[in-house]
Amino acid sequence: MGLLNRLFGKKETVRQREGNPDVYNASNDNDRMNWAMEKAKLTLHYFEACLANPKKDQHYFSIKARIEDNGKIEHIWLMEPSFDTDGNIFGVVGNEPIDVTNVRINEKIGITANEVSDWMIIENGRLIGGYTIRAIRDGISGAELANFDKSLGGMFIDEGEDYFPPNLDTPEGAILALENAYDEDNLDKAISCKDFHKEAEFMLKRTVKIELNEEIIASTSELLRLSYIKNMQEHGMPKFNDLKRAFSRQIISEDHCIITETCHYPDGGKSVQKFNTYKIENQWKVLGLED
Repeated sequence: MGLLNRLFGKKETVRQREGNPDVYNASNDNDRMNWAMEKAKLTLHYFEACLANPKKDQHYFSIKARIEDNGKIEHIWLMEPSFDTDGNIFGVVGNEPIDVTNVRINEKIGITANEVSDWMIIENGRLIGGYTIRAIRDGISGAELANFDKSLGGMFIDEGEDYFPPNLDTPEGAILALENAYDEDNLDKAISCKDFHKEAEFMLKRTVKIELNEEIIASTSELLRLSYIKNMQEHGMPKFNDLKRAFSRQIISEDHCIITETCHYPDGGKSVQKFNTYKIENQWKVLGLED
């Protein structure tokens, strides 16, 4: 299978080499690529779980490793990956390195989770993960895109699904935790994923031109909380059990992110919504939808 060996360089180009897959390069400071690598690290738990207990149609697993050698960096796919009890990762170098000389093709090496720049699974011919592959693909078109897809040996790339842990450690995880609470009809759990005080403060600053004080924010917060509870009790909680979800992130500040969630439905439809999320006391909370 013509898998990609690395995705970094000054601009997006294609470098051909005899006897190995072509190398596709993309800007190292590209926001799209940085987000792809961040996603890979944040969702590595899913790869590890599937590797330990593969699903029926999962038949290919690979990890992309960040290799550094005398100031040079290369990102190389490792075949036959495995984890030890400390979370270290081992695999066999899948392609002949170009820029580094401290590893060679077919050599088994070990890396830490911090050195992972991507992971991929093929499930029934479909790409799972492969975030840097998706990032480079999103930046090309025409004949270059056709050649890129051909190099993947028939592997199907759809819009993807993200596997963030459903907890309050990340903005995306907070949204998933909230949606899990909806699926469970657990109102208390849903409320714990939100912060009505911050939501009130945020809303008032955007809509009211009077000087705010804690009393106004607190009373508005209580109104938002009661309205939320009433709405859930009268209309029921939305359900997300059968949906595939993918996320993109707009960083407003260290403690504020706007998250775009794309939900894919079993019938082929999809919906897109944006959430304001805030980090409060080291936990991410979901506020209202972004206009």
